[in-house]
Amino acid sequence: MLAKLQQSPALFSDADARRARHVLVVLPQAEKTDALGAVPHHAALEAALKRRRKKLADLAKSPLTTESDGALVSWAMDDSTRSMFERQTLLRKALQPLLAEHPAEIAIAVFGDAKARQAAAGLAVYTALVNGVRLPDRKKKSEGEPLRTIRLHGHRAKDNFAAVRAQAEGNVLCRSLTVLPPNDLTPGSYRERLRAHAKAEQWGIEEFDMKRLRKMGAGAFVAVAQGSDIDDAAIVHLSYRPRGAKQTVALVGKGICFDTGGHNLKPAKYMAGMHEDMNGSAVALGILLAASRAKLPVAIDCWLALAQNHISPRAYKQNDVVTALNGTTIEIVHTDAEGRMVLADTLTLASREKPDLIVDFATLTGSMHVALGDRYSGIFATSGEIAQQALQAAAASGERLCVFPMDDDYDDALDSPVADVKQCTLDGGADHILAARLLKRFTGERPWIHMDLSASSAKGGLGAVASDVTGFGVAWGYSLLQSLATR
Repeated sequence: MLAKLQQSPALFSDADARRARHVLVVLPQAEKTDALGAVPHHAALEAALKRRRKKLADLAKSPLTTESDGALVSWAMDDSTRSMFERQTLLRKALQPLLAEHPAEIAIAVFGDAKARQAAAGLAVYTALVNGVRLPDRKKKSEGEPLRTIRLHGHRAKDNFAAVRAQAEGNVLCRSLTVLPPNDLTPGSYRERLRAHAKAEQWGIEEFDMKRLRKMGAGAFVAVAQGSDIDDAAIVHLSYRPRGAKQTVALVGKGICFDTGGHNLKPAKYMAGMHEDMNGSAVALGILLAASRAKLPVAIDCWLALAQNHISPRAYKQNDVVTALNGTTIEIVHTDAEGRMVLADTLTLASREKPDLIVDFATLTGSMHVALGDRYSGIFATSGEIAQQALQAAAASGERLCVFPMDDDYDDALDSPVADVKQCTLDGGADHILAARLLKRFTGERPWIHMDLSASSAKGGLGAVASDVTGFGVAWGYSLLQSLATR
């Protein structure tokens, strides 16, 4: 549950300051402290700057926390010339000392001209909303209550920041699902949650269970899912159909609720955390929630590939040859490359609806993480124009992307003597590119973006988000849909 927002267009006053115990002050760009006279608690800030031999302008790069009259006050300067990622990071760091005390309420005070206050308010409110929640856990003793109220001073949004709240709700849903332990979030229980969401949000829902997928010939998905004791895997199709929609976008998400690696079993070090291998599906679902809560006029089909990759006598194995839903035969090379298998058939289903754009999300390859670490995620796109749209959404959302090549000659590495294509290679070189080349075969030649979520988890947080699980991709996807809605 996100915090309630109370707004006042009046600037933060001395009377407001006497009431507030936890305060975030966002200042406009300025060089000198002369303009701080009307800002409550300014004396404490000036003393702290002097003591640390810092300038006021330094607050645009690093926040500062002071105590004044019993209040904990974090100070930051919103510099509009900096990137969205840098601005979000600054406000996240400024809010962390306040939220660490688990207050029921915080005050956000924005200063400057009307344009500066509006920009700073949206950023600060979003950052407070996504970090003021408590993600699911099983601790006997609570580490504190979630943030209940945000009091914003200095700007009032007529729509009460509806779009900001919708985006925050999508991010929080994504992270809340991703942190659940694998015995809580199985494919079966995930499907139950999706039914509840579909009912609450009035989405259409269709479930392709294992019996139906076998009958349809979805051999790539079934090969992975058949190793589980419980036959609860499925491809779930959610649909959102707003009035006035001129474009249809298919969101596809990898939802491997736990990944052992199969017969090519992961070592303990790399199996730990594999309950998060469903993050791609949670990103797609979070974007769908944000778009529908904001009532974006874009039709969305959300396709979630929900399964587990287990080891058992029935599990698929190296050198098996399976036939995917579109008739392509695939030679299995490594059972831990299961993500591209479940996505293959899911992409085929999505492409058959002939959407204007397909976007898939997956924690897919270790090689992408080697290439970028956890600060960026990588994408592949079927045209330069689509890649440029993706980068523009990245700049607007603060979720940074790197575009990778996907040239045809990479296919040589996937030649198989016994099937149409190899699933992967064993040497691991450029595996993120080879995975993209494989997946492209199942997109039906539709315009397509593939996001390999190397930034799904970052120690200490990333951008606006303070938790290790970042929800990366939700803000980007929402920004992309916003741009498509205006075309």
